[in-house]
Amino acid sequence: MDASDLADALNTGCDCRSLDPTRLRQQLEAEPALLGLAARIEHSRPHLFSATAVFMAPATLQAMADVIAAVEAVVALPSYQAQALARAPAIAARDPGPKGVFMGFDFHLGPPGHPGSPGDGSPQLIEINTNAGGAMLNRALARAQQACCAQIVPHLQPTAALDTLDRGWLDSFLNEWALQGRDGRPQRVAIVDEAPDAQYLHPEFLLFGHLFRSAGIDAVICDPAALVFTDGRLRHGGTPIDLVYNRLTDFYLQAPALAPLRAAYEAGAVVLTPHPHAHALFADKRDLAVLGDPQHLAALGAPQPLIGRLVAGVPRTVEVGPGNAETLWAERRALFFKPAAGFGSRATYRGDKLTRRVWADIVGGGYVAQRIARPSARRISVDGQPSDLKLDIRAYAYGGQIQLVAARLYRGQTTNFRTPGGGFAPVFLTREGGPVDGLV
Repeated sequence: MDASDLADALNTGCDCRSLDPTRLRQQLEAEPALLGLAARIEHSRPHLFSATAVFMAPATLQAMADVIAAVEAVVALPSYQAQALARAPAIAARDPGPKGVFMGFDFHLGPPGHPGSPGDGSPQLIEINTNAGGAMLNRALARAQQACCAQIVPHLQPTAALDTLDRGWLDSFLNEWALQGRDGRPQRVAIVDEAPDAQYLHPEFLLFGHLFRSAGIDAVICDPAALVFTDGRLRHGGTPIDLVYNRLTDFYLQAPALAPLRAAYEAGAVVLTPHPHAHALFADKRDLAVLGDPQHLAALGAPQPLIGRLVAGVPRTVEVGPGNAETLWAERRALFFKPAAGFGSRATYRGDKLTRRVWADIVGGGYVAQRIARPSARRISVDGQPSDLKLDIRAYAYGGQIQLVAARLYRGQTTNFRTPGGGFAPVFLTREGGPVDGLV
């Protein structure tokens, strides 16, 4: 049995639980200040972590890497950048140098035998995010797994060297610092989001704080309203901030409360990562309409091999407007509608669920229509009963290189953390070999 067939067999036929809660607690509570974090997550976020793992063939991971590399190559074209920046706010035109940490490339793999499935080597890139959450949590989760049976042991190969991930992620931040022309290392980092204590992924902010402190870098988690820009420095509590790890979803820093951060960024007084320039080039949903269109890519001067790779790996995406509204309405059952500036599945709609009232808002509201790429499935066990959940795959990348791959398991229209048995799940790579007893 090849590795792709084996991954499908494990995902659809093995509902064993591999998460070791004790190991997970040890991973999450790496310093005294984090004691009790695992219990708080279990109480307030019961569906953050799934108790099972997801399996993938190495060839599928390579296909994802090839799509990501093709995206990076096209985004580097001056013709592409000029077009993307022309439709973005003026703040995006400034290129401060950094690449942007924790780029997230979200894929659907499709069920076996379906176009876009692992069987035909074309995972489908459905979304790109410039401040993708969950990487630190997924590192802890991947290190907290145990084999459910002897047969599974050869297929528990992680998608990254887990013991060196922290070092690699810290190096990404330090590289951002250097790319903006800074010497040495930042002395103080701010992890910034609106009302950070209330954010669903706040536990990850705490883990990032530990990452920086363990490297001798002071770290603070704060709301942007707590920042001031004075005497040429961004400050929190009177102390200068050198680098901001940006978790905001106001991607162009437009809200009044972000004025100090915006001023510091525009003055080059702080290293901000990720930043508005990267969002305009990668994460505006209209970018996908270019990346999946062979004629558009050719007009931009993209080489044919890149065009072929992207057309095979990016579902057809078009901007919605009055000119194509009638056609898209007729085709809506095969389409997914997303706001161009959206995030986190907010205000997204499957076409077969649309009403005429919502459709009127979509036509006039800056949406894109994307051909539905069906997700694959993972069988789990909830209260002793088998259940099949949808899954998507998130590749965390920096500079076009995948750093870690994780899955999100869910039931419903889009990914969520409300499904019993669902949530983040680690991804392991299968090896070619014989059948797994009891599955095939």
